[in-house]
Amino acid sequence: MTLADIHETHGATFAERGGRRVVTDYGRPERTHLAVRRGVGFIEHAFDVLAVTGEDRHGFVDDAVSNQVPEADGEGVYALLLDPQGGVETDMYVFTTSERLLVFLPPGVGADLAEEWRSKTFIQDVGIEVVTDDLGVFGVHGPKATEKVASVLTEGTPEAPLTFVRGPMGDAGVTVARTDAPTGEEGYLVVCGAEDASDVFDTLENRGLNAVPFGRRTWETLTLEAGTPLFEPELRGEIPNVLGVRNALDFEKGCYVGQEVVSRVENRGRPSRRLVGLAPEAVPGDGAAVFAGDEAVGEVTRAADAPTYGGPAALALVDFDAEPDAVRVDGADVPAERVELPFVEGSERSARLPSYPS
Repeated sequence: MTLADIHETHGATFAERGGRRVVTDYGRPERTHLAVRRGVGFIEHAFDVLAVTGEDRHGFVDDAVSNQVPEADGEGVYALLLDPQGGVETDMYVFTTSERLLVFLPPGVGADLAEEWRSKTFIQDVGIEVVTDDLGVFGVHGPKATEKVASVLTEGTPEAPLTFVRGPMGDAGVTVARTDAPTGEEGYLVVCGAEDASDVFDTLENRGLNAVPFGRRTWETLTLEAGTPLFEPELRGEIPNVLGVRNALDFEKGCYVGQEVVSRVENRGRPSRRLVGLAPEAVPGDGAAVFAGDEAVGEVTRAADAPTYGGPAALALVDFDAEPDAVRVDGADVPAERVELPFVEGSERSARLPSYPS
């Protein structure tokens, strides 16, 4: 049985993301959301993955991205690729092994980035290969995520964020990395060979401490409640300071594309806009106007009925000094109260929780 067959037998519905078929949900996404918040769940991630090899691989990738790429086997980093104006072209996780760097990207980004990077290697000893189809990648999240992983991984769990260990999980060899808590809960990435993905799915669901599978809809409400900006709705095209994703930036490293723009914003003390949480009386659509009095001051990036929060919740990009009090819903302005992020305090705080200079 293939992994697609397993999703279908679990009642999955599907959508396209970046040319990839992903699970939207398995039915009752609100109930699944609460099960993850109270225990543990897992999702098949649709990352595009690049393998970067060669003697000059570390320096090449480190020069390209916004954060310091570790050199030690077993360590990783969250980073951004910026355009010349300082806007986010993509976000990524980069993990270092003794033989290669593995770069985990949003779906639909990998092939173009591989081509772009190949065009810039010049005389450097760097090889770049798209290995998306060679791997299965799962996320395990919830306050019992560590207990779950420990119940099926004999080597013990990694303790520090964005570090990883290798070992057997059931009959499959896997690599398990601790995440930076994008759902606001303990979290891990489990990476295996594509041929072992069905067995790993079964192990995560049924062996050791049971875990509930969940889809993209639940992922989006979990990360919304955690105040985590995501690539498509929030990060794409924005200067990172506007999103407050300071964990993705290393201002001490050498120059990289877009750094000058980002540094200018940083040196001014604050950006022109910021990402805030809103509690509106009804759920607005993406891009809905946000108001302070009669003045439009921004727009909603993502909104939903948030199951743990217990009502409508929204992330919005607004003028830095604005105090929003309403959003546009179905042509009418409805009251919206600003809420400090995160909406929900889980077992951990997201490392991407927006942070701004005072």
